[in-house]
Amino acid sequence: MATILKRNRFSIVIGFLFMMFSCDDKTDFNQYQAVDKKGWKANEKVFFEFEVTDTISQKNLFINIRNNNDYEFSNLYLISELNFPNGTVIVDTLQYEMADETGQFLGSGFSDIKDNTLFYKEKKRFPFSGKYIFNVRHAMRKNGEIKPIEFLKGIQDVGFSVENLK
Repeated sequence: MATILKRNRFSIVIGFLFMMFSCDDKTDFNQYQAVDKKGWKANEKVFFEFEVTDTISQKNLFINIRNNNDYEFSNLYLISELNFPNGTVIVDTLQYEMADETGQFLGSGFSDIKDNTLFYKEKKRFPFSGKYIFNVRHAMRKNGEIKPIEFLKGIQDVGFSVENLK
């Protein structure tokens, strides 16, 4: 019993230290949303709402994708929208490499789950303070087909982050 208590205390201390040192002021916003277990549904937008107060500093914006071995493709096509507080909307079609030429998934992680931090905008200044809304959906299709893949398997989480340049 005493051994279990010592292990639990040790785990709590290690966890607390990890959280304390992993926090940094580099990240302004970082959020993930889980995708349905059946897959990322075609035309289903994943939304992120964040507040901007600093209109002077440059920021890097990232789309974060967590995938597993069920992902069948070497690339990923996305359509994103960034909605400004003044009503301006920027729409982008994006392509990212998800695997190398040998078929090994890119990204970090020791298991079959890989975390991919994908550049969305580099050295971006937000012109207005206020509420911004970012959304993203997949635009994957099989070769020669017009219809999008109904349920894109292998994507577990979709995230969005805004980081300060320092």
